[in-house]
Amino acid sequence: MDTDTRIETDSLGSMEIPADAYWGIHTARALENFPIAKRPISVYGDLITALAMVKQAAARANRDIGVLPAQKADLIDRAAQLIIDGRFHDQFVVGVIQGGAGTSTNMNANEVITNVALELAGRPKGDYAFLSPIDDTNRSQSTNDVYPSAIKVGLALTLQSLLTELSLLREAFLAKAVEFHDVLKVGRTQLQDAVPMTLGQEFHGFATTLWEDENRLRENAWLLHEVNLGATAIGTGITTHPDYAARVVHHLREISGLELETADDLVESTSDTGGFMSFSGSLKRNAIKLSKICNDLRLLSSGPQAGFGEINLPARQAGSSIMPGKVNPVIPEVVNQVAFVVAGADLTVTMAVEGGQLQLNAFEPVIAHSIFQSITWMRQAMWTLRVNCVEGITANRDRLGAMVGSSVGVITALTPFIGYAAAAALAKTALLTGRSVADLVVEAGLMSREEVAKQLSPARLSGLEAITAAIPVVVPRHRDPDTPRPA
Repeated sequence: MDTDTRIETDSLGSMEIPADAYWGIHTARALENFPIAKRPISVYGDLITALAMVKQAAARANRDIGVLPAQKADLIDRAAQLIIDGRFHDQFVVGVIQGGAGTSTNMNANEVITNVALELAGRPKGDYAFLSPIDDTNRSQSTNDVYPSAIKVGLALTLQSLLTELSLLREAFLAKAVEFHDVLKVGRTQLQDAVPMTLGQEFHGFATTLWEDENRLRENAWLLHEVNLGATAIGTGITTHPDYAARVVHHLREISGLELETADDLVESTSDTGGFMSFSGSLKRNAIKLSKICNDLRLLSSGPQAGFGEINLPARQAGSSIMPGKVNPVIPEVVNQVAFVVAGADLTVTMAVEGGQLQLNAFEPVIAHSIFQSITWMRQAMWTLRVNCVEGITANRDRLGAMVGSSVGVITALTPFIGYAAAAALAKTALLTGRSVADLVVEAGLMSREEVAKQLSPARLSGLEAITAAIPVVVPRHRDPDTPRPA
């Protein structure tokens, strides 16, 4: 035998394992069987941490109820803590896409934790007669309760980083709302000119949208707090002590800091993955709404000469290999693409949930990969949008002012005083002649110059100052002052 390898044996036979590897034969077989994604589960650090937390909680529970000797339980506990602290993550090498309902991931965790524990005890890797990955590290457990529980704990942990970044992005939009609070602009509906608003109001709307999504994600986080530990294979708890389920969740709650609880029906909880689908849906909602904001940013910054040109996005890189000076909105564009991926991942989760059969869903690996990837990519997308785009946005104040000044849409603010029909006629005249709406209203004798100026002030146009009562209307010069105005 090569001195750089060791021999390990399972029910299928023996294999040579690299001598320095903390993983073993079950992991080695998975590496042969699933060369699919070329991405190891270690890309999702919170999943690895969660797996170690579950194994640590199981070791403590098994020690408490007396089914695992204290010496073995303590070695497993210490080894798991090292992984929770960030060590040995590179030993979690099985692919994110795998058959077997997550068995390869569970065995990878069992083998790594066991071999780290053996090293702590001064024993050689692979000395499973002293400490076994299955009989000891996996005691009172099955992939079918360990794996989904670890996914939920891992998602709950990584969700916190997403919520933090989402909150920072929302605050960046709020800061711009304050900065642009007095910048009047033309609003648009269906890409056509509408009524005026402020640029600050527009950016405040972006912040509010993100605030709503932040709340929805926090609300849906409870879906990740119900676990099926103690269910073992199909929910009947076979091979476990009657007190195990309560003890293991007690310890996992302490270790993770999460308000976890055992599912009421472990058979149902083991087979049902609907919670993952609901949670994935809330991520998709956030991604799609964020993409819509990025669409708006690209439109508002379009041009700079032949487009809207209302705002300027920070120039991040040259935009063309043939057109000198061209700069593209690359940051919103990449966020759009992340949203497309998240939407696709949500469909994957939906189909995987539907594909479950009888007492188990075999497709939890792709569910886990899809949701972890969505959270990870969204977090990074929010960071780059905030740091490389939103924080550096500036307003083209002169252009915005000129557009409002020439906008026919401002006449909407005068309809309570001159009526819709008169406003529509004057709007048509303004469009045909290019003349000012204010001048036309005054010339028609419908309002005084002072009242027109008051109603077309930025505060009134943007709705920041409410109209509380109708103002006296100047009688048109062509009408007898004693003749009553039509209702």
